[in-house]
Amino acid sequence: MAVDYPTAAPGFGKRTAPSQHARSANDFAHLPEREAYLAHFIDRLPEGAAIDIKTLAREQPRYGQQAVGKALKALCEAGHLKREREKVGDGVVRWVWRTFFSRTPRTESWWHNFLGSRRERRASADADPEPGPPPRSEAYRALAELGGADKRLMLSAKDCEALEPLAAEWFARRVTLDRFLHVMTNDLPHSVSAPGPFVRRRLVDKIPPEPPAAPTAVPRCADCRAPVPRAGALCRRCRTALPDLPHPGVAQPDVAQPPGVRDRMIAEVRAVVSRARERGGRERGGRERRARERGDRTGGAWESADRAPSADVGSVLAAPQADPPPQGTAAVDPEVLGDGWPRNKSFGAGR
Repeated sequence: MAVDYPTAAPGFGKRTAPSQHARSANDFAHLPEREAYLAHFIDRLPEGAAIDIKTLAREQPRYGQQAVGKALKALCEAGHLKREREKVGDGVVRWVWRTFFSRTPRTESWWHNFLGSRRERRASADADPEPGPPPRSEAYRALAELGGADKRLMLSAKDCEALEPLAAEWFARRVTLDRFLHVMTNDLPHSVSAPGPFVRRRLVDKIPPEPPAAPTAVPRCADCRAPVPRAGALCRRCRTALPDLPHPGVAQPDVAQPPGVRDRMIAEVRAVVSRARERGGRERGGRERRARERGDRTGGAWESADRAPSADVGSVLAAPQADPPPQGTAAVDPEVLGDGWPRNKSFGAGR
């Protein structure tokens, strides 16, 4: 056998089965000459050597590809060789053949148990991969980036782990990564002989203040905006003065109101009605006063038209009007007293 025997691709080629007896000259004496010759040839090949038909036919001088193919089939039937189809690939699935060789002849049940346990080990390894290193915190990554921001602050892994709690306090106070790097690298001396203690001193001396706490909103009454224990609730005064209204169509039980509530509500309604009446009376009196003033200026037309319903409106309008007074003088009605009120008895009776 040549020393430079070709090797298969990684993961392929010859795979030796476990639990074999020691090598001897009579290992394949029970096989025919061709199969025994090829079995001795394959047994002496290293792990991972190419044992496909073309390579075996090229590397040994006695048999060609057709004979080698038939011999390999006979070795599989004798229990020395086993081929297993296996699915491989990450993302892209491929099916490949794995070839196992055993110096000791094996039964079909032995091969079945061996390949089954191998598949179980591969499935458990794929389901539970080896845990990688735990992810680093934001503070640790920021300390590790100091060397990239300024080579004078190049920290070791041990320094980053020791300073991580101090840097974490910075980020707990809502400091961004850019702000952290700026504060640590700003106004550095010409040379920093000990970056670890230097960064520790800066982390302690330049730490920002704690952010102010967000103000909490005080819940208010939904009616009068008075403080209440919880949002959307009514204060005691509004709950007492405004009882729940009955739902239409649903019979409500008679609930006794607290003493004095009904009387207070009635008094409030009466006060509102009284104020409305007074306001309406004042407005009506103002309108009458303005109308009287307009009647005085028109020579008593308002009095005869509005206060004397029996008079003819046309005759009043057709009555001769007094000449307007000269400019700069005020007109004086002979029927008006000195206090400005008309002397008509009907007006006095209307009052």
